[in-house]
Amino acid sequence: MKKMRSLLLISAALLAACGRDRDKVADDALKNDLVLASQAQPFGAQQYTNPAELGYVFNPNTGRYEPVPAAAPAAAAPTLRSTSTVRRTSSGTSRASSSGGTRIIYRDPPEPKRNTKRDAAIGAAAGAVIGATTSRDKLKGGIIGAAAGAVLGGIIGHTVDVQKP
Repeated sequence: MKKMRSLLLISAALLAACGRDRDKVADDALKNDLVLASQAQPFGAQQYTNPAELGYVFNPNTGRYEPVPAAAPAAAAPTLRSTSTVRRTSSGTSRASSSGGTRIIYRDPPEPKRNTKRDAAIGAAAGAVIGATTSRDKLKGGIIGAAAGAVLGGIIGHTVDVQKP
């Protein structure tokens, strides 16, 4: 009991002696930190914006960035053609008349270039190597790996690896 009482008295004395002067210093430092934190921005401003984000394109003829010209889309542009009709009468003579109307013809957009066969072959080769090296039965693993790789490579080549004209 005496040890417990002496331990409590010593710790109380240390806390009383050490804590009085430091509270004021800690409060000042805390206030300073809070003032600095309130002045800080939640995120930094963007330092650089490239010309493409601003709507400019590089012109190699002048060596400068110029605004992007507004152009009509070429793929879905209709072609206007005038039409004429030929009517046959009951007497057997034919007559051509121009109605003066226009007919709108829509062109199909060009097909994108797909790499289905190439990627299927690459996938089959990679799948065969992986299947043969990871399975106990080398032949069976190679065949299964080649089939799985060909299917996955074909899907990736058809949907992901597409080059638009």
